[in-house]
Amino acid sequence: MAGSARVAAAALITALLATACSQGSATRTEEPAAGGKVTLRYFTFSAAPDHVKDLDTIVAAFEKENPTVDVQVETAPYDQYFTKLQTSIAGQTAPDTFELNYENFVTYAGAGSLLDLGTAGGDTDTSGYAPESLNAFKHEGKQFALPASFSTVVLLYNKDLFEKAGVPLPTADWTWEDEKAAAEKLTAKGVFGDFQPVTFFEFYKALKQAGGEFMGGGKSTFNSPEGVKAAKWLVDKVGKTMPTEAEIGGTADYDTNLFKSGKLAMWHNGIWQFAGLKDVPFQWDVVVEPGDTQKASAVFHNSVAASATTKHPREAYAWAKFLSGSNVAATTRIASSWELPPVSDQSVLAGYLKDPVPANRQAVFDSLKSIALPPVIARQQEMQDAVTQELTEAAAGRKSVEEALTEAASKVDALLG
Repeated sequence: MAGSARVAAAALITALLATACSQGSATRTEEPAAGGKVTLRYFTFSAAPDHVKDLDTIVAAFEKENPTVDVQVETAPYDQYFTKLQTSIAGQTAPDTFELNYENFVTYAGAGSLLDLGTAGGDTDTSGYAPESLNAFKHEGKQFALPASFSTVVLLYNKDLFEKAGVPLPTADWTWEDEKAAAEKLTAKGVFGDFQPVTFFEFYKALKQAGGEFMGGGKSTFNSPEGVKAAKWLVDKVGKTMPTEAEIGGTADYDTNLFKSGKLAMWHNGIWQFAGLKDVPFQWDVVVEPGDTQKASAVFHNSVAASATTKHPREAYAWAKFLSGSNVAATTRIASSWELPPVSDQSVLAGYLKDPVPANRQAVFDSLKSIALPPVIARQQEMQDAVTQELTEAAAGRKSVEEALTEAASKVDALLG
C-alpha cells in the first residue's frame, strides 16, 4: 500500500506544474524581529469552517516550541480569499504568512509579492518534504513557498439512497453513461441524483475525460466536438438530475447542505469534505470519478508563503515550515482528514487509509493515476470567469452549448493575445 501511495504522490506533484492568476507587485522591507514577543498574522482559506480547531492544535504546538512568537489566524471563504489577499497586498497590509494554492502561486511569486524563503534564515533542512512537491513551489530556482497539503476530487455517494432505490453502487469502472443512468433512477421525491457544478474547473476536467484539450498551438481548442460533449455532460444535468440555477438561488454551500440532508445521491467534490460528513445520519462512500473515453481527476495543492514585506522573515519562515512540514501538522491533518501532507515519509500517508469513513479511501490515491491539469495563461482568473460565465448561460438555457463555447473561446483567445 505504501508503495502505491509513493508512486501516486510522485505522479501528483510532477503534474502540478500548471496555472496562474493576476496580482500586483510588492516591495520587501525586511526587518528582523527585535526583542520581545513577535506577532505573526497567518491568513488561510482551507482551515475554515471544519478545521479551525485542527489549526489551533498546530498553532499551540508551534508556540510551545517558539514561546516568543504569537500566531494570529485569520480566515476567509475561498470565494472571497484571493480578493482580500490581493487588496491587503496592494494596500501594504499583507499578512506575514498566507496560504496559496498552486493556481495562484506562480503569479504571486513572479510579481515579487513573496519572500524568498532562502533568505529568511533559520533551519534550512527540507528533507521531510516530497522532493517533487518542494520543487513545485520554486520560482526561478528560489523557494517562495512550502508545500502544505494536497487533495483530490472524487465522486461521493449516499449508499442508503442507492440501496433504497435498488441501484447498484458506483464502481471504479463507471463511465458517464453509468452515472447518468443511476442519477436518473435516483432523482425522485425531493432527492436529486447528481450534483456537479457547471464551472470552468469541472469543464476542463470533463473535457479531458472526453478526450479533448483546452488549448493548443497558442489558442483555445475547447470549442471542439469533445468540448461540446463535455459541456453537455455538465449542462444536461441541470433541471433533470440536479437543481437549477434558480433553485440554488445563490445559496452558499447549497450542495453541501443538500448532501448532508440526505437529499443528494451523488456529489462531485473534494476530499476536504470528509471531515464535515463524519456525523451524517446515513452511510456514504467515495469512488474515482467516472470518465467518458478516459479517466481524469482534478488535484489541488496548497502551500504556505510569506509576504515579501514581512518585518519578521525568520519567524515567518519558521511558522511556514512548522505548519507545512512538522510531524504535528502531518498527523493532525491525517487524523482529521484535512487534506493530505506532501511528506517524503509515505508511512505517514498510509495511516490515512486506516480511517473507516469513507471506507474506500484508496480512491483518493487511485485518482492520482490520471490527472487533469488546469490550462495555464497569464490572465488566469479572467479566463476562468469567462468560461464559467458562458457555461452558466448555457445551463440556464439562455444560449446553446455551441454558442456558449464559441463565445467562451473568443474571450479566451482575446486574453491570450
